[in-house]
Amino acid sequence: MEVDYMIDNSIQDSLLNYKEGLGNLAKHLPNVVSNYNKFTEACFDEGALTKKTKHLIALGLGVYSNDEYCIIYHTKGAIDNGATEQEVMEAAAVTTAFGGGMAMSQTVTLVQDALSSFQNHTH
Repeated sequence: MEVDYMIDNSIQDSLLNYKEGLGNLAKHLPNVVSNYNKFTEACFDEGALTKKTKHLIALGLGVYSNDEYCIIYHTKGAIDNGATEQEVMEAAAVTTAFGGGMAMSQTVTLVQDALSSFQNHTH
C-alpha cells in the first residue's frame, strides 16, 4: 500500500513539475509558451478524431519516444476523456510493436503506474 502511495505521489509530482517548469519558461519566453499552448490545444480539439483517441495516439507516441512527461500527461488525458484501462493498455501495447524493449519497459511500468494513479483520482 505504501509503494502505491509513493508511485501515486511521484506521478502527481511529475505533472506538477512539468506545469511549474512551463510556468517558469513562460516568464522568460511568454510568446513561445503561449503559442505552443494554443497550437497543442488546437491539436487536441474534438474533430474527426475524438479527444480520447487523440490522447491515446499521443500516449503511444510518448511511449515510443520514451517521454515520461508525455506518457503521464496523455494517460491522464485519455482517462479524463473516457478511455478505459483496456484502451490505454492496448494503445501502449501497439507502440511496443514499433518501439521494442524501450517501449515495452515504459508500458509495463510508467503507463501502468500512471493509469492506476489517475483511476484512483477519478473515482
